[in-house]
Amino acid sequence: MGKWLSTLARVLLAALPGLAAANGAAPILVASADTARFLPSPDALIGKTIQDIRSNRLDDAFREVNRVISIRPDFKLAHLIKGDLLMARARPLSGIGTVASHSATSAQSLSDLRDEARVRLLRYIDQPDPAQLPRQILQLASGQKYALLADASRARLYLFENVNGEPRLKTDFYMTIGKNGTDKHSEGDKRTPMGIYQIAKELPRKGLADLYGAGAFPLDYPNEWDRIQGRGGHGIWLHGVPSDTYSRPPRSSDGCVVVTNPDLKEISRWVQPGATPVVLTERADWIDREAWEQARNDLLTRLQTWRATWQGRDADRFLGHYASAFLRGEGRAWADSKRHNITEKAWIKVELEDISLFLYPGAENEKPLAYAEFTQRYSSDRLVSQSRKRLYWRLDEGLWRIVMEKTTDLPTRLAQH
Repeated sequence: MGKWLSTLARVLLAALPGLAAANGAAPILVASADTARFLPSPDALIGKTIQDIRSNRLDDAFREVNRVISIRPDFKLAHLIKGDLLMARARPLSGIGTVASHSATSAQSLSDLRDEARVRLLRYIDQPDPAQLPRQILQLASGQKYALLADASRARLYLFENVNGEPRLKTDFYMTIGKNGTDKHSEGDKRTPMGIYQIAKELPRKGLADLYGAGAFPLDYPNEWDRIQGRGGHGIWLHGVPSDTYSRPPRSSDGCVVVTNPDLKEISRWVQPGATPVVLTERADWIDREAWEQARNDLLTRLQTWRATWQGRDADRFLGHYASAFLRGEGRAWADSKRHNITEKAWIKVELEDISLFLYPGAENEKPLAYAEFTQRYSSDRLVSQSRKRLYWRLDEGLWRIVMEKTTDLPTRLAQH
């Protein structure tokens, strides 16, 4: 009996070493007791089933998988694993889905279910260290009570709570992304974009097609950075699954981020349209607190230096924060106007509030890109204004330089004399 369980365990783990090597990091091993802090959801129970198989606990595995099926009879992966457990009593398994391979199940459907088993197991052996923080989220503004980070490589959607500006991991969910992976470029490419987005609005279940399940949260893709990069397409949503489905394979959407209907209902308790950032990345980067604080402080210091040189009316140093490409072409006229506006003022005061900082997801061969958003309060001897500003910074020869600036003006008034 132990022999067939070991065979199944090896099959379950077969893809993991290669996946870990491809991402440049070994899995973080977590004790089985760690799963006790998760609610007994079907997602957690199927992970426990796979862990029991790895540990040669036959009775426990059968008990857990039967619990899953009793809760969610439409959980296809649970039925697949139960069938394998039953068949393994009679003969060795050649792989996950041995039972299904002798049935009418399509090769693609079977491959999808095997992928789902792999990433669900990965969630339990590559769980982030609670002492680490996500490099992609460096600071949350006070109004951003929660944030979402989608990790395509792990098929996990992480929910963070804002604790004094720091992202505190609250929970995570299994998710599905586009059929062709990440890095969306054009309409219909069935890819999920990489970037930083906002939940634009909430669409309740009523009025939606059954495809979207319990509801939907449209994202503001494409954002201004996507558009300047020539990325197209639209309709990227976070949504649920059809009523006759529990979960979908890791890569099976047309580009949207998809979670189970119970998980979408849970997520809807925390997120808020217009105030919840959603970071979509190929792989979340978890780092220790010291490295996280260093990354945050480097960017925050650069931002405050940008503010100080503007307030100090030092036009040359202020413009030195912008990349040379930004100041060419149409940017040259902007720079000349900005220089004139800075030097003609008798005094300037610039205050930055509600600052959020992110490292922007991108391709590995690109220079690091950062994103800052804040409320800017400007005053001078001639004008008082406030605006929401977004700055995109590229790391160039060790210095962050602005490559794109977007300003949304709020009500403005002339200075009082």
